Amino acid sequence: MENILRKITSQEKFSRAEAKELLIEITESKYSDEQISAILTGIQMRGVSVDEILGLRDGLLATGKAIDFTPYDTIDIVGTGGDGKNTFNISTAACFVVAGAGYKVTKHGNYAASSVSGASNVLEAHGIKFNNDNSHLKHCLETCGFVYLHAPLFANGMKSAAPARKQIGALGTASCFNLLGPLVNPCRPNHQLLGVANLAQMRLYQQVYQRMGIQFGIVTSTDGYDEISLTSDFKVITNHSERIYTPKEIGMKTAAQSELFGGETAEDAKRIFDNVLTGKGTEAQNNAVIANAAFAIQVMEPEKEIEDCIAIADESLKSGKAAQVLQRYIDLNK
Repeated sequence: MENILRKITSQEKFSRAEAKELLIEITESKYSDEQISAILTGIQMRGVSVDEILGLRDGLLATGKAIDFTPYDTIDIVGTGGDGKNTFNISTAACFVVAGAGYKVTKHGNYAASSVSGASNVLEAHGIKFNNDNSHLKHCLETCGFVYLHAPLFANGMKSAAPARKQIGALGTASCFNLLGPLVNPCRPNHQLLGVANLAQMRLYQQVYQRMGIQFGIVTSTDGYDEISLTSDFKVITNHSERIYTPKEIGMKTAAQSELFGGETAEDAKRIFDNVLTGKGTEAQNNAVIANAAFAIQVMEPEKEIEDCIAIADESLKSGKAAQVLQRYIDLNK
């Protein structure tokens, strides 16, 4: 422990292997909650490196439960969370739109961080029971093109650090663990669309994804949303390009922030989510979902123009295909 704190206080970085070993030792209860809190706070204060993120990710995956979807080409659509905007479940709705368009979606998520409803909240509100059985999850993926991986059922390392992270969070401070959620999908999909809340996170994740060697898209709205909100210009970075778009450039209107509000309660969030997927959403709500789904489709098929991807997503949502995927998934997981 003394060597670890000495390294942190002297501004030294952990290697990828050292960070992995540190995470494994945390899961083996080699450190107290107070010691873990000191380690995480120290790393956060001096700034986390790409190697440290990759090493902690390696440790979380090594100590967690893995899911094997090797034969399938899948994508995860996820936001970092914590942007404080309290939108409705845009990225989760986009997952069903992408699945409705015929792609395989392996969504990894958890309960809300800063809104009334995260991915786990809204799916649970539909009566869905979370599961980590490999054969059942594979059956869901094959049957409806979508499967949900509830993070607490897979990441043992996150559980070990939870008390320390709670201590840090009570002080209004984040930790490097907040960056790991989008990176530890237990099936390790080879495509991912990630929403981040600022440009600094965007650059950090870009370097991480490049080292991971997967096909990725990272999006951020210039007014601080961790998704394509269409309330402002937005930036997209992929393996192949880096560009700022206006809503008008993709054929959509600029939305008011109030039009994406997720409601005051979990019941509000479910109602809005269902309205969007069943064709009762507003133009702003539909457009936000379609835009995020379209850029996810382009991650899967980078040769397609974004206009074509928007058309595919629009058809999936408005034809009812996305809603059909949701209903089939509910039926499989009651």
